[in-house]
Amino acid sequence: MKRTASLSAAMAVSLAAGVLFTAGTASARERPTPSRTGRDLYGTKAPYAPQGKPGRYQDAPEGFVPVFTENVARHGSRAMTDSGDGDAVLALLQEAQDRGALTGLGERLGPQVRSLLAAASTLGYGNLSALGADEHRQTALRMEQRLPGLFAGIAARREPIVVETSGVARAVASADAFTGGLASGDPALADLIEAPVTDKNLLYFHKQPQNADYQAYVKSDPQLASVLAGIDGEPRTAETARHVVSRLFRADFAAALSAEEQVSFARSLYQLYSAAPDLVVEAPDVDLTPFLARHDAQWLAYLDDAEEFYQKGPAFRGRTITYKMAGVLLDDLLAQADAKAAARADGTGGDGAVLRFTHAEEIEPLAALMGLPGSTEPAGPGQPYAYGNNPWRGAEVSPMAANIQWDLFANTPSEGQPADYLVRMLYNEKETAFKPSCRPVAKGGYFYELDELKHCLAHG
Repeated sequence: MKRTASLSAAMAVSLAAGVLFTAGTASARERPTPSRTGRDLYGTKAPYAPQGKPGRYQDAPEGFVPVFTENVARHGSRAMTDSGDGDAVLALLQEAQDRGALTGLGERLGPQVRSLLAAASTLGYGNLSALGADEHRQTALRMEQRLPGLFAGIAARREPIVVETSGVARAVASADAFTGGLASGDPALADLIEAPVTDKNLLYFHKQPQNADYQAYVKSDPQLASVLAGIDGEPRTAETARHVVSRLFRADFAAALSAEEQVSFARSLYQLYSAAPDLVVEAPDVDLTPFLARHDAQWLAYLDDAEEFYQKGPAFRGRTITYKMAGVLLDDLLAQADAKAAARADGTGGDGAVLRFTHAEEIEPLAALMGLPGSTEPAGPGQPYAYGNNPWRGAEVSPMAANIQWDLFANTPSEGQPADYLVRMLYNEKETAFKPSCRPVAKGGYFYELDELKHCLAHG
């Protein structure tokens, strides 16, 4: 079943608001998307920013042209999944207000939180935001601009563009925005874009029965519980929480709160702080940056990154529980590239592109399994994950709309000889080398023989 792709409703909202997002930034009228220097403050909720530079990509070896592309992308920026953190923050603010215990800064926080919650509720908790839709739309347009010959060939040969999602609404909406971007860039592609197909085993594998061991790890693994408790119990956590509440509540009220209550409040406030940039269109007047000092936000972001690192990333040296399940996705990337090569060999042509839309719970394990930049170092014994000893950062590994793209290139075969195939990988649109065990066709290059990848990316 084919469908005609069109600009999504989110784009209409964006345009009506007078805000057009390009290459991951908002217009000057609104608060900008966090700069690269401040992105780590938002962890995996950081809005997308492409890392590649137009015109700086390596040329394919002579005689090779693109014949296929495929990706795996996280959904774009979204509303928070529920109102729990906002409700918790508002409850304590109300209690303090009833007692006349709010500082001047504290009095300003409640209206901001209520505005953020109202915007999220109107959009729908967990749903893709206008920024999220445009993140994917712009990514699709840049893909076309990088590969104009490929998409012209797809249109000319009438090759299908396959779309697969986790089935979760924000992933489906991300797929619609992405394919809408492709169709707006080249209307000839519109009726080649297939209706999205749900594949939870491929794109929501962390929740599937075959990964019950992983689910048990997250819920009750003693090593995981111990290391996270140790990180949360660092003295700086309590110090940060005290500083957060001291700025919002009068001294006697703050002193009456237990350490646990202070930490809980600070972490809930941080969740709102990190979610607000994703709703810049729906809540343009919300700015929570005044309510968390930068050094406080940095520590709270670290606590969130630690959870992500140990639950979805490289985690513990010698254990693969957090990322071995991503093998199904890596295998599919290889299989789809191989299928394209086979289809060209037998004259059937095959698909023009395969587009997949998923979640951080899939992107982070895949990055670890593939050894992508920032995801190569697990934590060693006695050395818990810290910013000082590990490069893993949620905002770089899996921001909103994070994506991994493989482009397949082929040459014109000699008479009686099969074509050769090369693969180039982009990670958040930056040319990225495969793991060191994979050899590129040229030293320092980003093109790899497909057969080489089938060998060097094999996993147990």
